[in-house]
Amino acid sequence: MSKCISLLGLQWGDEGKGKLVDFLSKDIDAAVRYQGGHNAGHTLIVGKDKIIFHLLPSAIYHKNIQCFIGRGVVVSLEAFFQEIKEASNFIGDIKERLTISSACSLIQSYHIKIEQLREMSKSQVTIGTTGKGIGPTYEDRVGRRSIRVVDLYTPSLLEDKLKEALSFYNFQFKHYFNSDEEDLSNLLDRNLELAEDLRPYVGNVIQELRQLQDNNKNILFEGAQGSLLDISFGTYPFVTSSNSSVGGISSGAGISPSALDYSLGVTKAYTTRVGEGPFPTELTNGVGEHLAAKGSEIGATTGRPRRCGWLDGVLLSHMAYLNGVNGLCLTKIDVLDGLDKIKICVDYSSAKKKEYILETMSLEEIKPKYVELSGWKESTYQIQKFHELNQGAKNFIDKVEEISGIPVVMVSTGPKREDIIVREYPLNL
Repeated sequence: MSKCISLLGLQWGDEGKGKLVDFLSKDIDAAVRYQGGHNAGHTLIVGKDKIIFHLLPSAIYHKNIQCFIGRGVVVSLEAFFQEIKEASNFIGDIKERLTISSACSLIQSYHIKIEQLREMSKSQVTIGTTGKGIGPTYEDRVGRRSIRVVDLYTPSLLEDKLKEALSFYNFQFKHYFNSDEEDLSNLLDRNLELAEDLRPYVGNVIQELRQLQDNNKNILFEGAQGSLLDISFGTYPFVTSSNSSVGGISSGAGISPSALDYSLGVTKAYTTRVGEGPFPTELTNGVGEHLAAKGSEIGATTGRPRRCGWLDGVLLSHMAYLNGVNGLCLTKIDVLDGLDKIKICVDYSSAKKKEYILETMSLEEIKPKYVELSGWKESTYQIQKFHELNQGAKNFIDKVEEISGIPVVMVSTGPKREDIIVREYPLNL
């Protein structure tokens, strides 16, 4: 019987989802990216190799797995082909095992330009985007100006749609930002050139996924970013431009919501964030520096240092509920090794009720309330059996389960595939 598993980050991204995809890959037949773009960063450590995927599904590393980029993903063709080139030594020729939906929206040069100009503008709110054109491409989808993969193969339609888009963007470049306009002829030629290279990958993702389900295949849906960056549920406006929570799977891949059998939520043993936005448990002291240094907290896509803080149990519980999480994977517990005390946020102090705060995700004017646990000196690094963990680490895991209401089914104790404790395997349903 086919099993459909969602793998979702429950924080602001960077939870370690790439490693989990790699670990589960031995038991899946297909993997699907359903939202975001090449602003994601999934890192795999395999032996001595370190591989970072941004747009391609992380499972593409495994040559027996069929991979898909669903309609909910926005695609930069330049970034797509560059990533294939850079990863070619690891993934080989993937034309026969990667399908891109013909309904995907395409990131154009004017999307990148407008986003970067906005971030540099003193008159607009900056949110610390990656500057890769993701947001404006989603804006065009909602504004019905989107250039989709299918449009590439009708040149006259493509030219008309590019002309319409440029009339919208060039006005802004010229009159709002005093910047050069984009050239239609060059843009059209570039799209048509890349269209031929893309042709072998284009297909019908909805139909292929349905066939896999009919043939009793296991399918993994890879979330990019984290649920706290979801355009609907996240810390708006400091969010990404897509639904990075479980709701994005149905619309972004093209399956029934009832088809999902298990939702695995991924959370660090602490919290990190890249870019701007509220962060109630952020630490700007020596403990924060410890977490950043020991956790090697540098953004895989941005290269920017991540802000670090204690685990926010309020947000974890909220995101676990919204995503229908069946089990948690707790990552980077080894980064807490050596701390005398460890804190977990269990409530907020605010003039507004917690329920109202979580409805709007307006976290700016709150103070976290913590429960304090004893730390541990014994190393948890690379432990693979739960009974080998020290009592302090076990107490911490118990507290995470109590606060979230969700069982911790897996614990990651290091960056490599084998550095993991499995208490309940998600694919043994």
